[in-house]
Parts: sequence; structure tokens; C-alpha cells
Amino acid sequence: MRRQSETLLLVPLLPVFLLGMFPMLLIGLLGSFGLIIFGILLVSVGLTLGLEAHGEFNQEIIVHGYARGSERATQLSHLHAAMRSAVVLEIAGAALVAAGIAGFCWFG
Repeated sequence: MRRQSETLLLVPLLPVFLLGMFPMLLIGLLGSFGLIIFGILLVSVGLTLGLEAHGEFNQEIIVHGYARGSERATQLSHLHAAMRSAVVLEIAGAALVAAGIAGFCWFG
């Protein structure tokens, strides 16, 4: 029985590393300004996610009309789930912006 290489275990982690490289370089090279920029990007992603969720919900209502109770409950459930994740992103972004401003005032 042949033993598998340990480097094969790192292949699934490569996309995580590549996605995480940009924010770490941004924060490392720009300091607190990088933290502020990353926070603003997170807030904009949260706003976009919320607007897309509302757009999909409105499109479903306009295209298919008034739905039955179970379908309407499913649509509302999807809308609320998307809005919860959008609010979490917006709060995280606002916290990063606040931390960046505090870091700039404290150290800079």
C-alpha cells in the first residue's frame, strides 16, 4: 500500500490562502488605512447583498404575483436569511472602520 503525500492535503487550502492574501497584504502594507479600506469594502458587500436580496424578492412578487402562504413564507425566509448575513457584514465592516480610525488616532 502506497503512502500519500502530505502536500495533497494542502491543495484544498490553496483557495483560502489566495483569498486571504489580499486583506492581509492590505492591512500589513497600509496599516490602519488598510483596515479602514477593508471595512469599507465589507460594508459595500453587505449593502450589495441586501439590495440583491430585496431585488430577488420583489422580482419574485412581480413576476409570479401573489403567492400561496407556504410559498410566501419560503420567500420571506430566504429574504430574512440574506438580510441577516448582510447585516453581519455591515456590522463587521463598521467595526473594522472604527478600529482603523481608533488605530490611526492612537498610533498615527
